[in-house]
Amino acid sequence: MTSNELLERQKATPARRPRPEHFDVLIVGAGISGIGGAYHLQQQCPDQSYVILETQENFGGTWLTHKYPGIRSDSDLHTFGYRFKPWVGKPIATAEEILRYVGEVIAENDIAPHIRYRHKIMTADWSSADNLWTIVAERLDTGEQAHFTTNFLWMCQGYYRHSEGYTPDWPDMDKFNGRIVHPQTWPADLDLKDKNVLVIGSGATAATLVPNIADDCAHVTMLQRSPTYFIPGRNAIDIAETLRQLQVDETWVHEIVRRKMLYDQAAFTQRCVDEPEKVKEELLGAVRAYLGPDYDIATHFTPRYRPWQQRIAFIPDGDMFKGIASGKASVVTDEIERFTDGGILLKSGNELSADVIVTATGFNLSVLGDIDFTIDGKPLDFAKTITYRGLMFTGVPNMAWVFGYFRASWTLRADMVGDFVCALLKHMKTKGAHKVTVALRPEDEGMPELPWLDDENFNPGYMKRSMHLLPRRLDKPEWQHTQDYWTEKDQIPFTDFNDPAFRYA
Repeated sequence: MTSNELLERQKATPARRPRPEHFDVLIVGAGISGIGGAYHLQQQCPDQSYVILETQENFGGTWLTHKYPGIRSDSDLHTFGYRFKPWVGKPIATAEEILRYVGEVIAENDIAPHIRYRHKIMTADWSSADNLWTIVAERLDTGEQAHFTTNFLWMCQGYYRHSEGYTPDWPDMDKFNGRIVHPQTWPADLDLKDKNVLVIGSGATAATLVPNIADDCAHVTMLQRSPTYFIPGRNAIDIAETLRQLQVDETWVHEIVRRKMLYDQAAFTQRCVDEPEKVKEELLGAVRAYLGPDYDIATHFTPRYRPWQQRIAFIPDGDMFKGIASGKASVVTDEIERFTDGGILLKSGNELSADVIVTATGFNLSVLGDIDFTIDGKPLDFAKTITYRGLMFTGVPNMAWVFGYFRASWTLRADMVGDFVCALLKHMKTKGAHKVTVALRPEDEGMPELPWLDDENFNPGYMKRSMHLLPRRLDKPEWQHTQDYWTEKDQIPFTDFNDPAFRYA
């Protein structure tokens, strides 16, 4: 056989698929949820082998991928931090500080050897014959495929697409002569010195950006379609400072402060429902204290919705309002008619000039990592499933999902899901079960299927745009994600895994 004939035969012969690596548990994502999941698995189920697959080049998720100026938490770190590791810094922390904290968790618990970076999961297929998930990932460093099998799939990948943010398609965007950037993909070479910058949006990202670029810009304008609620205040917690002055052990400080913060958050959330007008006046009064009695609070900082129907960002030390009061920043409340070569024409007829436009307009929801899921070779549509407490899905075997809270810190639920998954794995081992799914019980059949979230309860734009992609819920606590930590903390840890909603094989 000639060398050419041998080459042709090799081309015609399909490449043999490499033997997949097998793990008891496969965790998707090395962000705050995935690293927390790994810790709980090691502590509670040390007999379970596991691997973490992460698309990025390092750990941290949001806190790694977001590079815009001033990137920080909008939740206090005493509750956003893990329950098992005290947070010792200021309650509102920078991305760098959060990454350092997560890195310490990885180092202290020897999690690093379990993480495979630059592994982008392409497909996940469940085989009922084998009771296994088969995962195919692309190695972004080499372009090769990596194959894994796992008994249990733990989705910790977050809830939005890291590769691109959401930017509306406004008329004539191509006519703008300056630069248009989204905070989620902030360019390293962007120079804002002495430039007029227009930030579109009024959420936590815009509120972070405005004060952090104001000193460099000639001027920064925040353009919003409608106002948002904010909570300005000192970036410190009095009780934490007092306990540290008394030299109380940090483990005690952590537990006491977490309990105090959670108690205060629960009370505030309930007040937003019971006495929304009073809470509204308190929030607006705090803003007025920074901006003065003559500022047009009614136009620029009085939302049309009640407090906590959308997320409320904390403004540490009132930095955004200080920037507005100093004249370095300003707020315009109006709608966009179209882009022009020098800025934006508003529906009021006014025009805002800009050298750089920043679209702080949110993100694109990613349902379970944009992975192609199949069950026994058939495509899986999560929108046709019913959620079990926002943790599992009807008809989807051996899989759990971390989706955190909107009115409380994400990590509170990540820790809770960690306990849930470990308890479920132990229960399956005791029963000798290799497969678990959730299914509606006879008394649940025929109930109306509802959207994932109640629009009257919580209605941010990114959820409303993508509700059709999410699993459905029923009007029962066990068949919905209540978004209520203070109720779930007394329910999920006491889950009865012998309930008929759990089906084992």
